[in-house]
Amino acid sequence: MIERYTLPEMGAIWSEQAKFQSWLDVEIAATEAQCELGRVPAEAVATIKEKAAFSVERILEIEAEVRHDVIAFLTNVNEHVGDAGRYIHVGMTSSDVLDTGLALQMKASVAVLRYELDALAEALRELARAHKGTVMIGRSHAIHGEPITFGFKVAGWLAEVVRNQERLERLELVVAVGQISGAMGTYANTDPQVEAIACQKLGLEPDTASTQVISRDRHAEYVQTLALVGAALERFTTEIRNLQRTDVLEVEENFAKGQKGSSAMPHKRNPIRSERISGLARVLRSYTVAALENCALWHERDISHSSVERMMLPDCSVTLHFMLRETTQVVKGLGVYPDNMARNMNVYGGVVFSQRVLLALVEAGLAREEAYRIVQRNAHTAWNTEGGDFRSNLAADADVTSRLSAEQLADCFSTDLHQENLGVIWERLGI
Repeated sequence: MIERYTLPEMGAIWSEQAKFQSWLDVEIAATEAQCELGRVPAEAVATIKEKAAFSVERILEIEAEVRHDVIAFLTNVNEHVGDAGRYIHVGMTSSDVLDTGLALQMKASVAVLRYELDALAEALRELARAHKGTVMIGRSHAIHGEPITFGFKVAGWLAEVVRNQERLERLELVVAVGQISGAMGTYANTDPQVEAIACQKLGLEPDTASTQVISRDRHAEYVQTLALVGAALERFTTEIRNLQRTDVLEVEENFAKGQKGSSAMPHKRNPIRSERISGLARVLRSYTVAALENCALWHERDISHSSVERMMLPDCSVTLHFMLRETTQVVKGLGVYPDNMARNMNVYGGVVFSQRVLLALVEAGLAREEAYRIVQRNAHTAWNTEGGDFRSNLAADADVTSRLSAEQLADCFSTDLHQENLGVIWERLGI
């Protein structure tokens, strides 16, 4: 985990301290389950719960000798609990602790990510609501198309965030799965009831059919879902970057007092946060291949996945958490420039209203091909021409004025029609 992108709420979940605590929680839950089934004295459980402790430094010291992290952990815990330690880890295998503890960490991570995604959804809803009627040009192939509103654009972002809220809600259930099934997962040395009771105590569901590990499709889904959420954030911020270009300048990231954009060019105001989000989205995507390759383990278990997950799961969780927080701040601080939007939309005399003129001429009796030829001729005469004015060209064209009145022509340049049916989107999204 890179400190620069690690926020405290998520960083705490993936610390070494938190990892070992999750292991201890699993061991205690399993011991309590054994006690409820009459196989461990209540006094021993009480002692374990009172005295069980560990030190990260001590675990690492023991691991340097035994070369096994779970054994090192258990050795350290037993140094604190004394004779009661013989009731810890009974009938269990290392992966029972590792995978169930990891499930607790992933579940906690998803909860934090859901909180941040909810905050982003609310920020987008407010931005969309504020700019329902802020008219701008819509673009396809990066070329001016027809008028939209900025609120409509943001509504599209919000709709994707809502889908991602649903994905994270489902993901929380997918990863909240534990196992206390012993070597090979056959329950040969432990009662399935231990697993059921322990998982219930931990807020998890028992895996349907674990081997010696929980199948890694769940972990792959975790990484892929986080990458998909990151891809959405990249889509939003790539659009912001494009709209902040000097020759467009329809929106702009907040530029804080004292902030500097360039060591050489004092005028610069760069979309650095949006660029950072785009870059981090690449990191998230890069992990999806490793997550998928982790699914194919040998037989009932190997540990080829372990080294990958030690890097991948903390990094993905921390990275997306940072990206969500950063995107929300960009959205909340975004400068929106309606005058520049209007200027860009009306460049070359409003050529973007060509379809409205085309349809008006067809309605007036012209064949579509003939109407298209007339409108295209007037549009291309104005296009990329100093002082080019599509609307003036039309007003001077007898082929147009003989069929459309001045009032009818003016109506073609209104944006009312482009906003007329947007209410259905506002209603769907509660904007």
